[in-house]
Amino acid sequence: MTVSPKTEQALRDAMERLLTSNPQHTDGKLTKNNLCRETQAGRATMNRATELLAECDNRAGTSLAGLQEQQRDAELAELRRNHRKSRGECHQLQDKVDAAASVIMALLAENAALREHAANRSAAVVPLPLSRATRE
Repeated sequence: MTVSPKTEQALRDAMERLLTSNPQHTDGKLTKNNLCRETQAGRATMNRATELLAECDNRAGTSLAGLQEQQRDAELAELRRNHRKSRGECHQLQDKVDAAASVIMALLAENAALREHAANRSAAVVPLPLSRATRE
């Protein structure tokens, strides 16, 4: 490691804050940029601490913050799957609504035609001729 002991300690302290979800200067995500900002050191200085960066990478997956990040990613993936499924169901339901609206419009047109036809017919009662059986 080619950083001073003071810088190394500052990097370790910053790494611990990020890994335990106790950031002071960042949003707490486990990124190299956040480690740099949390340390308040230059990026070049941080990049020279290769052993510490490797340690940080190794510990990130099992740390509290790493586990929380993995859980958030899993929840986000599940929410995205549910959203896609819901959108598909919504499209299917909209197709059914559109089909029902078409049927309703056809029935309304047919009903209107039947009403018009009934209104144009005379209301006079026409007697039916009697059949032979009723005449005898």
